[in-house]
Amino acid sequence: MQNGDAMSPQDSKAAGAEAMEEKKAQNQGCTEPTAPPLPPPSPPPTGPPEYPRPRLIFHTQLAHGSPTGRIHGFTNVKELYAKIAEVFNISPSEILFCTLNSHKVDMQKLLGGQIGLEDFIFAHVRGETKEVEVTKTEDALGLTITDNGAGYAFIKRIKEGSTIDRLKTICIGDHIEAINDQSIVGCRHYEVAKMLKEQSRGTPFTLRLVGPKKAFDMIGMRTRATKSNEGKIVNGRETLRLRSKGAATVQEVQNEFEEQATKKVDDLLESYMGIRDVELATTIVEAGKDKKSPDDFAEALDTVLGDFAFPDVFLFDVWGAIADVKNGRM
Repeated sequence: MQNGDAMSPQDSKAAGAEAMEEKKAQNQGCTEPTAPPLPPPSPPPTGPPEYPRPRLIFHTQLAHGSPTGRIHGFTNVKELYAKIAEVFNISPSEILFCTLNSHKVDMQKLLGGQIGLEDFIFAHVRGETKEVEVTKTEDALGLTITDNGAGYAFIKRIKEGSTIDRLKTICIGDHIEAINDQSIVGCRHYEVAKMLKEQSRGTPFTLRLVGPKKAFDMIGMRTRATKSNEGKIVNGRETLRLRSKGAATVQEVQNEFEEQATKKVDDLLESYMGIRDVELATTIVEAGKDKKSPDDFAEALDTVLGDFAFPDVFLFDVWGAIADVKNGRM
């Protein structure tokens, strides 16, 4: 075809087909575009799982006198002390123990592993430090020891007529800070009771004690306080159960069997080990209430409280006490 000649429709169609074939040939060997690769999945979180904190509002005061504070968001005793300390601008280490609904040093009102949803919390803080020389005149000193769950052991009961009872400077509520200048801060109550039991008869030893700061006379006894529970209505029969491991839980108060069995086990703890610990007694009852034999009970108890290494005679008596309450033999 010469320049200037018109292209026929057939020629135009053929030329277009040739152009398409040529473009297709040029594109051969080129890869099709693809989407960018997806980012790798995020690694799983490390560390212990975070437990939800109950949104329960509690009212609190310092037992020796203070304004009323509000605390929430704790799941164990150490966190509770930290919350109280934050409200009153003190160190958590200043708090010796807490009582419920009374500013007095009343061991029947001692805060243990459970707080009623309507309870008012009083924090007893460090007061006077004193050193007392003690000489054992018999095997038992006449002391019952407990601890606050945060590293402080203190005196819960003094037996009338005992060696300690004759030393009027030693009082219920005193924190035992050291034995013969050896600090026992951080020791559990059963460890302290063992140290005291091992002191030789006739050989003097020294106790360094810290008494709770004295309360003002004008502070009245508080029995109940209105609670905020994020809109939830409570029935007055629920408690916040604090646990050394895991989340705090809201649960019903103990039924009659659990309450009576816990009291009997707590009495046995004092008899065998010189300690009172309602939380420990509650845990023992929970481990044994559904078991069918002493062996099953011992195995269950070893799983949750193996560090205590309870003697067999104690386990046998506890099993018998739980069985007596269960069968109505009290």
